[in-house]
Amino acid sequence: MPTSQPVSSRKDDASANADVMILVVDDEAEHAETISESLRRTGYRTLVASSGKAAIDMLENEHVDIVLTDLVMKDVDGMEVLGSARRLHPDVEVVVMTGFASVEGAVEAMKKGASTYLKKPLNIQELRAVIEKVLERQNLSRSNVYLQQELDRKYGFSGIIGNAESMQKVFTVLQQVAPTSATVLIQGESGTGKELVAKAIHRNSPRRNQHFIPINCTAMPEGLIESELFGHEKGAFTGAIGARKGRFEFANHGTLLLDEIGDMPLSTQAKLLRVIEERCVYRVGSNVPIPVDVRLIASTNRHVEDLVKEGKFREDLYYRLRVVTISLPPLRARQSDIALLIDHFIKEFSHQHSRRIEGITPAARTMLLAYPWPGNVRELRNTMEAMVVLTRDNILDTDDIPEEISSKRDVSTPGVGASGGLPPAGLTLKKSEIDLIRRTLEMVRGNREEAARLLGCGERTLYRKLKQYKLTEVGKSPV
Repeated sequence: MPTSQPVSSRKDDASANADVMILVVDDEAEHAETISESLRRTGYRTLVASSGKAAIDMLENEHVDIVLTDLVMKDVDGMEVLGSARRLHPDVEVVVMTGFASVEGAVEAMKKGASTYLKKPLNIQELRAVIEKVLERQNLSRSNVYLQQELDRKYGFSGIIGNAESMQKVFTVLQQVAPTSATVLIQGESGTGKELVAKAIHRNSPRRNQHFIPINCTAMPEGLIESELFGHEKGAFTGAIGARKGRFEFANHGTLLLDEIGDMPLSTQAKLLRVIEERCVYRVGSNVPIPVDVRLIASTNRHVEDLVKEGKFREDLYYRLRVVTISLPPLRARQSDIALLIDHFIKEFSHQHSRRIEGITPAARTMLLAYPWPGNVRELRNTMEAMVVLTRDNILDTDDIPEEISSKRDVSTPGVGASGGLPPAGLTLKKSEIDLIRRTLEMVRGNREEAARLLGCGERTLYRKLKQYKLTEVGKSPV
């Protein structure tokens, strides 16, 4: 069948498709062979099963990327093939075919994990388009899993998402400091993940099997914080009806996080310094020392050096706490991580709230990238959760973005225009696409995986576009 796609582009696709294995399942053997032959002409490798039982046998012995299965078959139906495929290959994508006018069975299959469905008789062009879309989603999911596995393998800091250069430096410091007992000072704006980093240090330390105890120094009144930290004896003050352990005692042999240490009262700072030096605490109302072995981690969103100069923070305590300093970058300083975090949160909250959200449109992604995120990762996380919960579709779009964010885009963001990422009016579609791809590649310094993520397409599609437009160098095109 004639197509407007260039011959060179079809060759590139065939080369990229050669690594993809598709299992075609249909008890109408002739129909299955016809579909298989059509997919092979596009460059895919295929297997053919003429029954559900044969398909399950193949799944047990072969690596398969996509399963294309008829829903109604004589012996083992498509639902059983779907269940076996998901069990044997967790990242497999399953597309079901149905010859019935009703889509109830196909919808039920999608609820159980199928990617989408096609009506028989199949339109070959539609089939190829669906396969390509499914592969893009699979590639994105696999790249996210691979990235997290690499981080876990190299650093062991599961839960901290970041591929920007500034975050890689943070991971390097974490790798070095976690196995020690060194005191750590974590600095960063609110919402950058300071407590998450503190927990990661604890989980990767020799104290991982002991308590991790956080205390917020801002939330505690001056008269109460010492009791919370050091404990008190019965009758030490009005309302002290019994003896009580403090956070230091609870954290013995573990880790204590002093969150927002910059807001700690000067009187408490002096007593904290004494605990660090003597390695023992005195409960309020007692002169009996209680030995403690605690690793201290302090965090703050303030510049402690400035507080020292202003006389609001003890200099000797500051030097005790900053044995190792970790500075977390704000989200606006690692924009290439925003797309990675968006995809991570969509997956996390889709699972948490039992929503089947398949992804996000390029327009919505661009709008989120253009926002400066003053609340950092915390704000992005809360925004994505709200979008996942409130959307009525399975693809997040611009109308799902809260108004307070969509109305405050940062038009100075690199690669994003004042009209929310659109190129200037008057350009042809071809030149507009070239301009968008070029600016995105410049923004991520030529990282094609990151560029594909930001553009909302698969790496295979971006590769084809680069070949088509001869964009072989960042920011350079002969067009």
